[in-house]
Amino acid sequence: MKFLDQVRHVLRTKHYSYRTEQCYVRWIAQYIRFHKTAEGFRHPAAMGGPEVERFLSHLAVQRHVSASTQNQALGALLLLYREVLHMDLGSLNAVRARRSRRLPVVLSREEVARVLEAIDHLDTDEPYGLMARLMYGAGLRLMECCRLRVKDVDFARQQLVVRQGKGDKDRVVMLPRGVRGRLEEQIQRRQVLHERDRARGQGRAALPDAFAVKCPQAAYSLEWQFVFASRQLSRDPRSGALGRHHVHESAVQRGIAAALKDLGLNKRITCHTLRHSFATHLVEMGQDIRTVQELLGHVDVNTTMIYTHVSQQGVAGVLSPLDALAPPPSVGADPDRQNEIVSTGART
Repeated sequence: MKFLDQVRHVLRTKHYSYRTEQCYVRWIAQYIRFHKTAEGFRHPAAMGGPEVERFLSHLAVQRHVSASTQNQALGALLLLYREVLHMDLGSLNAVRARRSRRLPVVLSREEVARVLEAIDHLDTDEPYGLMARLMYGAGLRLMECCRLRVKDVDFARQQLVVRQGKGDKDRVVMLPRGVRGRLEEQIQRRQVLHERDRARGQGRAALPDAFAVKCPQAAYSLEWQFVFASRQLSRDPRSGALGRHHVHESAVQRGIAAALKDLGLNKRITCHTLRHSFATHLVEMGQDIRTVQELLGHVDVNTTMIYTHVSQQGVAGVLSPLDALAPPPSVGADPDRQNEIVSTGART
């Protein structure tokens, strides 16, 4: 077995997601290429802590990666040495990338309305408008929206179940009343497409690893189908089975970017901006921060607290002393009237 295939085998044994598998294999390949010598590539087993430190320092100093990117590379290398090679790296003293704290881009309610309307007018049959409303109305991440399955839409309880979110965690969020009708229509269209696939002997959806072994026939049931399906059938990169996957996130990103191109908003707007706006608007509506944390799926409440800084109830909502100044007297103005204005301004 090739070395990187051994890495993939360990990742799949531990039920890492396919995206994490791709990411970790990519970092390990970069690490091996970084230490290539005139004699050729060195096997990771012939290297250790000093080489890992040198690679991580290179990422921080020469490539100027963010702290989260460097931590991602570190996670891949720790898995390589601990789980694949069973080697102890000891303590690592690499130069660490500086952790920055950026404030999110947030839209006003009026801007959100304009964005959603622009997406609705896209010249496409794809349900990007509905997906954008779920990202804003329920705080879904883009991939969480793409991966939504029919069984996770609960109309009776007016809620959505987000499966395998960031950190492989499930959570429950509200189902916005304003999208119920459109979502019901989307699921009806999805049912028609699924019945057509089944008539052709297809209609398979990828299942979580353990459940795929326990109940393989569930892959052909409607409830396990993705609500937002791709137009084309594709093969599972792991199993090779032919099925209908969810819509690709890059297609959603391109569609929404096209809708916003001529909107005239001088902000960098992405799909994640809708999630940021969801959280900020909840804070402005008086929702307690712990509830917002649960809706977003944050482990640490400090991550959620950032939305208090950009909300109009936070520092951005404080009245500037400049705005509290009395207006300057205008030429030819009544001095008694000016004194009254200054007096009133002093009392406030």
